[in-house]
Amino acid sequence: MAEYKLRTRNITMDDSWEVIVVGGGPAGCAAATAAAREGARTLLLEATGVLGGMGTAGLVPWFCGYDDGQQIIARGLAEHVRYALRDRMPHLKAVMEEHPLTSPSIDPEVLKRIYDEMVTSAGAKVLFHSSLCAVEKSADGQVETLIVANKAGLTAYRAKVYVDCTGDGDLAAWAGAPFEKGDKSGGLQPATHCFVISNIDEAALEKGPRIHFYDPESPVWKAMRSDKYPLIVELHSCNRKIAPRTFGFNAGHVFDVDNTDPASTSNALLQGRQMAAQYRDAFAEYLPAFADAVLVATGSLLGVRETRRILGDYVLTVDDYRACRDFSDEICRNAYGIDVHVSRKENEELCKKTIPELKEWNKNTTRSLKPGESFGLPYRCLTPHGLKNVLVAGRCISTDRLAYGSVRIMACCLNTGEAAGIAAVLASADSADVHAVDPKVLRRKLKSYGAFLPDPAVRL
Repeated sequence: MAEYKLRTRNITMDDSWEVIVVGGGPAGCAAATAAAREGARTLLLEATGVLGGMGTAGLVPWFCGYDDGQQIIARGLAEHVRYALRDRMPHLKAVMEEHPLTSPSIDPEVLKRIYDEMVTSAGAKVLFHSSLCAVEKSADGQVETLIVANKAGLTAYRAKVYVDCTGDGDLAAWAGAPFEKGDKSGGLQPATHCFVISNIDEAALEKGPRIHFYDPESPVWKAMRSDKYPLIVELHSCNRKIAPRTFGFNAGHVFDVDNTDPASTSNALLQGRQMAAQYRDAFAEYLPAFADAVLVATGSLLGVRETRRILGDYVLTVDDYRACRDFSDEICRNAYGIDVHVSRKENEELCKKTIPELKEWNKNTTRSLKPGESFGLPYRCLTPHGLKNVLVAGRCISTDRLAYGSVRIMACCLNTGEAAGIAAVLASADSADVHAVDPKVLRRKLKSYGAFLPDPAVRL
């Protein structure tokens, strides 16, 4: 592409902040809340018009990874969000009272308000429709200024410490932090464009068949083999009730998408909306419960599972997961299975299998811990190489690809975000060096806010 040299000019500078958090998904909401709760002047920059990321703008219909099969381990602000959803969604409250470990479904409008209230009541300032567009850094690894674009034009923002909760690790990567992306060949997990269908006959739905693809009467199984629905080409289909007669769907894959490439994401959104309509039509054809159903929403954000992993002082590995490893500086525990979605080529091979063969494949490839088991995430996964005053939280933390398949989920993102927010304040009060934060102090503060942090059995 041709290049254009920017003309030198002065822009407005706002340097009144101690902590700036970029990205208002689960990690960003938790980071901003935690930092402001500690008394820091905190700004949260969000590129869209809502907080919550995948659970709100992305329409992901439920939270995963709250428990270890025996107890809730995603606590602190993560547990606050869980209880707030339970208390504001009547059908969910009844389910969770009977089954205490239930992963909560998400009414996106309810969750938007929960995040709004959580962040603002802590004292953080939110700027919506404000996108990070450049990072200015000194020679010694200190991020000096962020350049942000919104309706005011370009504005420079400065803080003592910055927290990258962009999901894609934009701030850290643009500041020069090393990162890995996808598999060894650069292949990324497919995305999903989630959607909501309403006016479903719940009584008829209970009678079956199941929507899940392991049922030969499943509408997904039938649609995949029909020429009428050319965009339904694979087996992934999950759903959850989010309101009366209304279900959220995490169904279908959009393959070969790179969320760091605007053209790639734009094409995926165009395809995803057409795909959602085909799913509604297929459900209506093959399930009486959907005869009068209406597609009422598709995500304004694409459901992206994977892009950059920012390399930090420690890289969490699949061996750490398998060993249920403890760390002296761990800031949360996680127990979600290793969930790496297959490529287009792998999917084509799966679609040739019979249902018994698929069940056997699933049994042999699912990597899950035993009930009661979990592994620690060390603080060092949040501290990028080469950057003094930047933390990362959410799905861009420092892991290998398989471990990433476990920690990328929203409950874990809330936990890493809360830790990053507190650590940012600890760093800003001293040298602004996030690598110098005392993990003992950080862990004590997290525990005081309800974090699940049993004393490590092995200190690494």
